[in-house]
Amino acid sequence: MTWQLAQLNIALPLEPLDSDRLAGFVAALEPVNALAEVSPGFVWRLKTEDGDATAVRGFGDDRLIVNLSVWESLTALASFVYGGEHVEVMRQRREWFVPMREAFTVLWWVPAGHRPDVAEAETRLAVLQQNGPGAEAFTFRSAFPAPGSDTDRSADHPADRDDWSCPV
Repeated sequence: MTWQLAQLNIALPLEPLDSDRLAGFVAALEPVNALAEVSPGFVWRLKTEDGDATAVRGFGDDRLIVNLSVWESLTALASFVYGGEHVEVMRQRREWFVPMREAFTVLWWVPAGHRPDVAEAETRLAVLQQNGPGAEAFTFRSAFPAPGSDTDRSADHPADRDDWSCPV
């Protein structure tokens, strides 16, 4: 079986999306989403007819922003997340979002072609928050190989690369 990497991250805006404070984030949504979609290894992302996921609800909190996507590999996802325009947006996140006390990003392997929904992502984040990183739910720093893989870690594991660490 071929596997792909699902990722979820959630964020709680400091103010409503139509506020002046969030204007920079809202302005970056379309170009960053477009960049993701043409990035090597990108497979799919959750979005509405408007082209983003800001109207998607989950986690019992209508204020949360949900970002859910699928990538060909950990390397492909990390290259996008920690490189280029996306990392520049990440550096500004404290201006826009409430600091999270628990894990807010989770990764897990899915069979190729599977598109996770918000309920599945909620379950995976809960597993990570309750049990810590494991094969069912993990982080960039504590990544697990795809099921059936004969290696403990990918050749480009984020913990082994200085350029794949959180920029802020």
